[in-house]
Amino acid sequence: MIYRAKHRYADVSARKIRPFAQLVRGKNVDEALEALRFLPNRGARQLEAVIKSAIGNAEDQGCRNLEDLTVTECRVDGGPMYKRIRPRARGTAFMIKKRLAHIVVALTDFEALEAAAAAALPPAPAPAATPPAPAETETPATPPAPAGEGGAAAPAAL
Repeated sequence: MIYRAKHRYADVSARKIRPFAQLVRGKNVDEALEALRFLPNRGARQLEAVIKSAIGNAEDQGCRNLEDLTVTECRVDGGPMYKRIRPRARGTAFMIKKRLAHIVVALTDFEALEAAAAAALPPAPAPAATPPAPAETETPATPPAPAGEGGAAAPAAL
C-alpha cells in the first residue's frame, strides 16, 4: 500500500530541499530519518517532518510493519513566490522573490503490496502445447533489374 504526506507552501526554496530529497529517495524510513536527523539545514527539518507525517498516515491507515516502509517518492516542487521590492540607490528598486515549495513524500510497504497483488491475480492456466511451425515455401527469384553503364541504374526520364 502507498501512504502519502504533503507539505504545501513550505517557506524554503525548492532548490534548497531537493538535495535532501535525493538523499532519502529509495531508502528505508529509519535510514532516511537517521540521514536527515544530523543535517543542520532547515530544509532537512521540514523534509523530516513530512516523512514523519507519512509514517503517521501509514499507522493511521493500518500498516502493520512500520519498519518495512520505503521512501518510494520524494518530490519537491516549486510553489508560488512572494514578490517584494528592495529600495536601491537613485530611486531604483530590486525585486526580491521569496520562493515557496511543495514537498510530497510517498511511502510503500513492498511486502504488503506484493501479497495483495498475488491474492488479486487468478492462478495462471497451464501452457498449451504449441503447434509445429509451418514449413517455409521458397519464393521464385526475380530477375535483376537491367543495369546501365557502370552498373548504376538509369535515371528516370522526365
